[in-house]
Amino acid sequence: MDLFESDLNLTLPDHNNLCVTSIMPGLIGGWANNVISEDAIGAKAAVVLVIDGLGWNQLQRYAAAAPFLAGGNGQAITTVAPSTTAAGLTSITTGVAPGEHGIIGYRVRTPEGLLNCLRWSAGGFDALTEIPPAEFQPVEPFLNSSPTVVTRAEFKNTGFTEAHLRNAKLAGWWTPFTMITQVKNAIKLGEKLVYAYYDGLDKISHVHGMNEHYLDELAFVDQLVQRLVDELPTDITLVVTADHGLVEVGRSVIEIDRDILRLCTSTSGEARFTWLHARRQEAKALLAESTRYEDNAWVVDVEKVLDEGWFGPKLTPEARNRLGDVALVAREAVAYIDPSLPDGPEMLGRHGSLTAEEMLVPIIEFNC
Repeated sequence: MDLFESDLNLTLPDHNNLCVTSIMPGLIGGWANNVISEDAIGAKAAVVLVIDGLGWNQLQRYAAAAPFLAGGNGQAITTVAPSTTAAGLTSITTGVAPGEHGIIGYRVRTPEGLLNCLRWSAGGFDALTEIPPAEFQPVEPFLNSSPTVVTRAEFKNTGFTEAHLRNAKLAGWWTPFTMITQVKNAIKLGEKLVYAYYDGLDKISHVHGMNEHYLDELAFVDQLVQRLVDELPTDITLVVTADHGLVEVGRSVIEIDRDILRLCTSTSGEARFTWLHARRQEAKALLAESTRYEDNAWVVDVEKVLDEGWFGPKLTPEARNRLGDVALVAREAVAYIDPSLPDGPEMLGRHGSLTAEEMLVPIIEFNC
């Protein structure tokens, strides 16, 4: 494959080897694995920086815009299914796959309505009371420890923060470079593990795709990482990773046919990994009708997803009940939209599917 061609091959999560779920168990548990090195475990402290949307393939393709990151000691690992922020970040912080922590997508069907996991809203209303985050996602983040978390200040009291960062010591940042300040302050106070999160690259890709805006933001992220390495004390390891990569979809948005939607009680998930929830006794008919999309999607029933372990080695009853009956998993650079739920139809850059472009993320260690 040419370096500048998208890799849209099916890439399943590598749950037992090279996966984002191995990061926290390695660092907090103190055991080296194929993701975390002995040097990182033996360092005085570790900083984990998650760059939302920094895919491995994109980093290799656009290495000229990010020479510091591209030149680091890194390798490709997989994120989880679906390759979306809510599932990916929760899998990083808990060290388990979505089948165990239960945040199985961006929008998840619940008895209270369709839960938008990032906004923690259902039906357009705040769902903190109706859907308690610690009950919906019961796995304690950071292996039940309390590291310092450096994230956007406005995220402090959100439901998703409670779901995937609870019990941590939150240090909010208002501008990207003050994120560095907060990280350094935590290290000065003797923190052994700091988790930091930056989402600018993902936001820019959604709005602009992978054009010059994306490349400028990638260059800025590169400078951010280099400055962090330069300013952290010696004997500190910085681990840079991501929750997913990206695909530029542009205007290739497909409205799901109404004949298919008539067989559904609802849809859930996201535009590149859409769950169709069948009406009673209609699952087989729904699968048969959905095969019309096989030219640009993997059309699979839930049994295939379960048999192949897409959501991890453990699937709780709660997580199982949140899955649909048929999944439309985009194989080409397209997005599927339920016209009754047109969330973000204007997005140019997207993620969620199981292509290598979206599933492969970097794990890069810098010894300060």
